[in-house]
Amino acid sequence: MALGAISAAVLVIGGGSLALLRPGMADARLTPTGRGVFLAVSQAILDGSLPTVAAQRESATAALLDRIDELIAALPPHAQAELSQLITLLASAPGRRALIGLSASWAESSVAEVQQGLQSMRVSAISLRRQAYQALHDIVGGAYFSDSQTWSALGYPGPQKIDQ
Repeated sequence: MALGAISAAVLVIGGGSLALLRPGMADARLTPTGRGVFLAVSQAILDGSLPTVAAQRESATAALLDRIDELIAALPPHAQAELSQLITLLASAPGRRALIGLSASWAESSVAEVQQGLQSMRVSAISLRRQAYQALHDIVGGAYFSDSQTWSALGYPGPQKIDQ
């Protein structure tokens, strides 16, 4: 338990310091750095759900990142600040290694490597890593399935029309 508290303190202090250099978010929107993190995380989480044709995949992920921006803008300020710290940490080499276990940059990591790192976060004994995973997972899933074109992957036909 003490290790978890120490880890949390180090990450909070480190995140605050790193945010001064390259923040993950600015004005409630992802920065290019933040978009790079969410691009890799999204491709790992949604592997098999995204289009396989490169141009369609690029278009789908760009639209997804825009929806993530919309989702972030709707969060309360304290949640935006915490998310910005998390993204900033994940964008830094030390934070990326500590939280997800990736030594290569997000752009250089394979989908399988990111998936393995996310899985290690999901089952980690350190609650901070599990919470970070859950935040990333929920943001990507929420933004992806908020688009009506993705509902068929769930077998959801869409909202029922109510006759009045």
